[in-house]
Amino acid sequence: MNKPTELKITEEAPEGLINEASMSAARELIGSKLRPEQYLRDASMDAITIFSNGVGDLNPLYRDQEYARWTRFGGLIAHPCFPWTHHWPGRSYWGLPGVHGFGVAIDCEYMRNVRPGDRISIWNRVIDVHEKQSKFSGKMAMQYLESTYTNQRDEIICRALGLTARHERKASRDTGKYKEIKTHVYTPQERDRIDEMVMTEIDRIRGQKTRHWEDVNVGDSIDEIARGPLSASDTMAFVIASGRGSAHGVLLRHAAKHPNHYIRNKKTGGGVEYTGIGHHREDFAKDVGVPGMYDYLPQRACWFATAITNWMGDDAVLKRLRMEARLFNCQGDTTFISGKVVKKYFKDKCALVDIEMKGINQRGDLSSPGFATVMMASKDPTTKVPLNGAVCDLELPMVR
Repeated sequence: MNKPTELKITEEAPEGLINEASMSAARELIGSKLRPEQYLRDASMDAITIFSNGVGDLNPLYRDQEYARWTRFGGLIAHPCFPWTHHWPGRSYWGLPGVHGFGVAIDCEYMRNVRPGDRISIWNRVIDVHEKQSKFSGKMAMQYLESTYTNQRDEIICRALGLTARHERKASRDTGKYKEIKTHVYTPQERDRIDEMVMTEIDRIRGQKTRHWEDVNVGDSIDEIARGPLSASDTMAFVIASGRGSAHGVLLRHAAKHPNHYIRNKKTGGGVEYTGIGHHREDFAKDVGVPGMYDYLPQRACWFATAITNWMGDDAVLKRLRMEARLFNCQGDTTFISGKVVKKYFKDKCALVDIEMKGINQRGDLSSPGFATVMMASKDPTTKVPLNGAVCDLELPMVR
């Protein structure tokens, strides 16, 4: 272990490069199994409830034991994205040292629910990495990482493909793609509308009122939800819900092992911070080319899952969720999440619907396109009952 005087943590974030040497080294890892960062592993009732709080989900199925007892599950289950508390899809330290990473997409297929008492494990596999052109930084490296989540019985809970875009920090600053974006000033009418949508959302949760496949039509819309204006409390709540964070000696020892991922904050006495501190500190966000503090990719994906589970009710199963972050969602931004049924069909005796989703910010920009497949209850007794979602193989290509 390094002594404090030997710690190689600098005041400025390392300025790594995307070049043939760094890309070649990253390609060498394709196919490799990587050790993940590990956050929460045990699905206690408290952890499940805290996660719901951290993503702003009010569904009683994930937080009210007495309510859940009278559902078909016979007890509490976790929010579909809860497995990610053990490791956020796509996150890894692999390759391209000193090159900043932004999560850009998650594509997750669900096999079974998480219940209190479950213990989550994960293994990561490097799928691909390749260079692309970028308006944000001139060039970027897109990394693909597959995360497989299992429970204590070695049953697969879900499998997620995470995409991470790696950008050179200096190039991102110099390009200044987002430098003209200012924090939105809401009118009283805009603020009142958002507050009303958020406060009345609980009344629109489908819950125990079964939504049957036969009652859904192509073209139907799901109920829109609002998340915002984004604040530091929102991003911190998600970090807490995920079990992330370390301090003092724990933090310093980890920083000593991975000095390229940490900096000393020269503006506040030299305290050690992770290079992802731009999620919570505006000046560092600007250092990596973002106009201000911004949300986490899995945090935003959780909101999309909430919009779907609010609409589908307790007797359906979220089988697949995909969400892409095409624009930064910065402090003060609001995301309005909606969706439309684009297909309904049977497969393997499962009653399924596909839903195209979109997240629109307060400026009217499409910040987050998405997609979901829901396995629904059917009035046809020959169809399969949607237990856990493990009975139907979608065989759909993951996003690339």
